[in-house]
Amino acid sequence: MGVSRNVSELLEAVWTLQERGDATLADVGRIAHTEVTEELLTEVKNEGLVDVDTAGHLRLTAHGRAVTAPIIRRHRLAERLMCDVLGMDVEQTEAAACEFEHIIAEGITSAICTLLGHPRFCPHERPIPEGACCRQAREQVNAIVVSCDRLRLGERGRIAYVSTPDHPRLLKLAALGVTPGVEVKLLQKWPSYVLQCDETEIALEEEIARHIYVWRTPDDEEGSSDEAAPFDDDGGPSAR
Repeated sequence: MGVSRNVSELLEAVWTLQERGDATLADVGRIAHTEVTEELLTEVKNEGLVDVDTAGHLRLTAHGRAVTAPIIRRHRLAERLMCDVLGMDVEQTEAAACEFEHIIAEGITSAICTLLGHPRFCPHERPIPEGACCRQAREQVNAIVVSCDRLRLGERGRIAYVSTPDHPRLLKLAALGVTPGVEVKLLQKWPSYVLQCDETEIALEEEIARHIYVWRTPDDEEGSSDEAAPFDDDGGPSAR
C-alpha cells in the first residue's frame, strides 16, 4: 500500500515513540517531520492505520505496523549506509535519511541491506525491521558480503567497506592498506586474526576484524583453499 509523505512521516513518528513507550499526540507533533493536523489524524484513523484513545495516545494497528515497517527499514538502512560507508557523523544522517526513505525502491533497499551485511540495528541502536533478503540470507550457507571474522581460513575476499565510527582506527587501517577494493586473505584466527593484504600480513583483534566487510571471492565460496588444512575450525593448529 502506498501512502502520502505526510502520512508516512506521522506513522514513522508513532512507531519511534512506541519503541520507547507511549506515543502521545503532543510528542508525535514534536518529532514528526510534518504538521500533525486534525485532517491528517482523521485520514490515518479512517485508513485503519492508527488508533487514538480519549487521552490522546496514538497506537499503530496491525495494518499500520505492516505499512510502517518498510518505511522505518529504509530510513535506518540509509543511516547505516551514510555512517558506515560514507563516514558521516550519526547526527548528520537524520535529514538525509528522511529524504532517502521516500525515494528508494524495494529492490535497491535489499541491495543496500545485502551490501551492509543485513545489519540489525541503526547507528542509534534502534532495531531495523528485517526484509525478505535478511530471511533469505539466514537460509544460505554463504553470505555475499561478510565480516572478516566470518571468512574461512585461506579464504579470500575483496574489501567492500570498513564499518567503524572510530575515525583514528579507520585512518590506521587505511595506512595499512585496508581500503575498499583491496583483496585480502584470512591466514589465522587465533590467537589473533591475521590478514594478508597484498604482500603484507596484518594482525588484528577480533573486534576490528568484525568491522571489515568483504565481498567473498567466487572461487572460494565452495570451500577454503588448501592452505587452511593445517588448522582446525578455530584457527589454531590442527591435531593431525
